[in-house]
Amino acid sequence: MAPRANWKGFLRLSLVTCPVALYPATSESEKVSFNQLNRKTGHRIKYAKVDADTGEEVENEDIVKGYKVDTDTYIEVTKEELENVALESTRTIEIDEFVDRSEIDPRYLIRPYYLVPDGKVGHDAFAVIRETIREMNKVAIGRVVLTNREHIIALDPLDKGLMGTLLRYPYEVRSEKEYFDDIQDVKVTKDMLDLAKHIVNQKAGHFEPDKFEDQYETALIDLINQKRAGKPITAKERPRGENVVDLMDALRKSIGGAQASKDSKPAKKPRKVASGQKEMLMPIAGKKSAKEAAAKKPAAKPQRKSA
Repeated sequence: MAPRANWKGFLRLSLVTCPVALYPATSESEKVSFNQLNRKTGHRIKYAKVDADTGEEVENEDIVKGYKVDTDTYIEVTKEELENVALESTRTIEIDEFVDRSEIDPRYLIRPYYLVPDGKVGHDAFAVIRETIREMNKVAIGRVVLTNREHIIALDPLDKGLMGTLLRYPYEVRSEKEYFDDIQDVKVTKDMLDLAKHIVNQKAGHFEPDKFEDQYETALIDLINQKRAGKPITAKERPRGENVVDLMDALRKSIGGAQASKDSKPAKKPRKVASGQKEMLMPIAGKKSAKEAAAKKPAAKPQRKSA
């Protein structure tokens, strides 16, 4: 089933316009998720929207948004009033400017999307905008309205399409000073720095996402499989942080450990199937997938044993 677009509208660079669709570039649907249950009955917990004063349940059509002015005062805003906040970016991503990639602080990045032409028309205009951004080696900055909020979006060429990354506004990014001011000024000696650089060189590599495994997700799947199989669950010992007494000694030992780890590096694990780590969950008894049913040959008739 094809993914559903989060937004459809137009991409515009000056007088060049084309219809486009915006799709999420990431998904967490394959992660293990839990429901809340009543421990006594095993039934799922249901949440009801109730009036804070009367305790009565309120229907969805009777719920409106409200901005809190003080303890007991709210300014009500209806869905229709929100939709009437007409912004050009509700239907159009207008490219306002082009910037260097290095100028975008990573703290401003929110999440990536894929931007593609919508329908059969507009592919030529889309290609012109994409290749212009690519040739100029810049990032295009525009605005788009998603979930009733206007966002800044940075557009980068990616293969035949565009990757759009939502950006935060300055008021959403906290200053580092309130966290870093209490960090002590420590003078690092050349010997310590040389040892640390040596460790970095030993561990140097290339970023290959396929090498990384979500160990917590794997542990959750293992836990679920053990419980389904009726096996006892035993607590595993938690890793403990060592108290560093001699920093130089710790650096020297780290060099030896890094070298040993590099020499005994295990073979690369085969890439997991695209459907995700949930494939590792045990099948439910009595149920077989369509592939399993098709692949399984009919069993031979059992021979009767003579007495």
